[in-house]
Amino acid sequence: MAVRSSLGFHANGGTVRAMATIDISRNHALSIDDAKKKAEELAKGMEQKFGIQWKWDGNTIRFDATSGAAKGTKGEVAVSDKNVRVAIDLPFMLRVMKGTIEEKVNEKLTALL
Repeated sequence: MAVRSSLGFHANGGTVRAMATIDISRNHALSIDDAKKKAEELAKGMEQKFGIQWKWDGNTIRFDATSGAAKGTKGEVAVSDKNVRVAIDLPFMLRVMKGTIEEKVNEKLTALL
């Protein structure tokens, strides 16, 4: 049984993890290598614009911002042979900008894929 508390945590089978503030999936018709190149372009853009640090972990880019305007932001860009999923956990102070950030991510995914 899955339970979501008012704090945005998800308890399932005794494990507790924070839920993503933004969770976007987009289908693609690219090869997985091409989709990974596009995901890396997205990560590099976030690195330049927001100062995030990122690294590949298999077919997933994991990122976080340890300083700057996006400090405390964490997330991942997971690539499969059929879709790309972007999950971002915004710190409390940036949640008021969730709609704007979500819109920008959607625009970037549309441009890349």
